[in-house]
Amino acid sequence: MKYLITGGAGFIGSNLTNMLIAQGHEVVVVDDLSMGKIENFNDLSKVEFIRGSIIDGALMESVLTNHQFDYIFHLAAVASVADSVARPLETHEVNYNAVLNILDFIRKHQQNLKRFVFASSAAVYGDDPELPKKETSSIKPMTQYAVDKFAAERTAVIFNNLYDVPASAVRFFNVYGPNQNPESPYSGVISILLDCYTRNLHGEKIGFTLFGDGTQVRDFIFIEDVLHALLLVAESENSLGQVFNVGTEKETDLNQVIAELNKIYGFKLPVTHEAARVGDIHRSVADISALKSLGFTVENTIFQGLSKLVEFLGR
Repeated sequence: MKYLITGGAGFIGSNLTNMLIAQGHEVVVVDDLSMGKIENFNDLSKVEFIRGSIIDGALMESVLTNHQFDYIFHLAAVASVADSVARPLETHEVNYNAVLNILDFIRKHQQNLKRFVFASSAAVYGDDPELPKKETSSIKPMTQYAVDKFAAERTAVIFNNLYDVPASAVRFFNVYGPNQNPESPYSGVISILLDCYTRNLHGEKIGFTLFGDGTQVRDFIFIEDVLHALLLVAESENSLGQVFNVGTEKETDLNQVIAELNKIYGFKLPVTHEAARVGDIHRSVADISALKSLGFTVENTIFQGLSKLVEFLGR
């Protein structure tokens, strides 16, 4: 099969690229390397890498005219919520306008595409108190990032319904795994924690700043399970025109994560507490009944996922 992965040098994209390459597929990646890294690829020689931005309409039309893809995973985005607050117009160009352009290019040039999968976010739910979050839960976006993600996923569904562009969308909860950059402005808390543990192992005396009391609950999902979910959504006829939560249905608070990592590393990370940040959501967990209906099962507990990640990093 032939795949296009936008944002393919980033965290989720590079893991997906590496898996598909290992399975013998052909993969084209478009990435501007603003957040991704070439070093994230296991074998660059097997990737057709195109450095460029998805807001470059001429570039994207060229890619979608000169190649015929079986599957397209659209993962490229300005992933920083803070960035979308500071630069709403610029991030809107990437997180919405570029998606609309790409979908229109697909409509015109990709007649044999099996599926376009758009990466949305649990951020679309905002601070709605209903738990667990269902795909039918109230949408209460709190930032331009969340507004654009929701608008783009609805546009993908509309192109599916109106123009026969085979499209689906996924709403990621808290994904963690290899290639997640702790220095990214939107890095997950687990990658920041692991950076602290690693630096302590190398002689630095560094602690972790925890905003709030650590009882904030998240639905952490390991990258292996995310990749499984992405392929299920891409390949299932029952997912056409649908949106799926990608999580575990398990609630884990930050204190539990730190306790598990203390066990794995064999020492207690120094933790200092600061006041909870305004706007932070205290509890978030997914209902994944829809994803399970496609055959999805969660293979990794938080302890298993953390252990695999620490092993990957080589401690």
